[in-house]
Amino acid sequence: MTRRLAAWLLAAIAFVAVPAGNAAAQRPPTIAAAADLNAALPDIVDAFTKETGDRVEVVFGSSGVLTRQIRDGAPFDMFLSADENFVFQLADAGVTRDRGMLYAIGHIVLFAPPGSPLVPSEGLEGLGRLLKAGRVTRFAIANPEVAPYGRAAEAALRASGLWDAIEPRLVRGDNVSQAAQFATTGNAVGGIIAGSLASAPNMRDRGTYAVIPDTLHPPLRQRMVLLTRAGPVAERFYTFMQGATARGILERFGFGMP
Repeated sequence: MTRRLAAWLLAAIAFVAVPAGNAAAQRPPTIAAAADLNAALPDIVDAFTKETGDRVEVVFGSSGVLTRQIRDGAPFDMFLSADENFVFQLADAGVTRDRGMLYAIGHIVLFAPPGSPLVPSEGLEGLGRLLKAGRVTRFAIANPEVAPYGRAAEAALRASGLWDAIEPRLVRGDNVSQAAQFATTGNAVGGIIAGSLASAPNMRDRGTYAVIPDTLHPPLRQRMVLLTRAGPVAERFYTFMQGATARGILERFGFGMP
């Protein structure tokens, strides 16, 4: 076993197991999911289990890291990526059933915790004014090297002419969920995070946010795919993700529908 393969569980930021009334004797499928789904996907999994009686397990992480783990043989059955290009890479490598399908369109938001001088409703222009006044201490984004939401954040900051000034002040999360955690602390004036995380119930008292125009960054086209090892339960969950219940939950968390 390679060191990378042995470390795949350590790279995940969360592990979710949803019990069923009569658990099947066989191993439940494992779903690799982008970190921006951290708030919405547990509700979808719960609804799936209540409707079908099937059980799935979920591992969250950055799409780039999960892609590397899948290439290295991590025992996943399905992949929900925040960037469709990672799915295409895996399809070209021959480890997926096909090239998958779009399940959501993501959005980035400007987020500020209580007491921050940053006012999200003023947009990136307001952030620029704070930078000029020397009032930006730390600012959180996901790591652009592995996280699609980090790449979108960098693109928006570059399009607004703020990248060079803010880069020395950036705190980079391993994924967008970790970036959201950094953005809520008193050490950061805020950050650019996923709208799906900012709109989660547990974030309501942790700050305010405003959507960053999609014209400032490449679209966050989120694609899912079954891996070659997928069995019948994973196939049913893949179908469930295309249905009205799952789509309604995604919309509730601020995702756009393809």
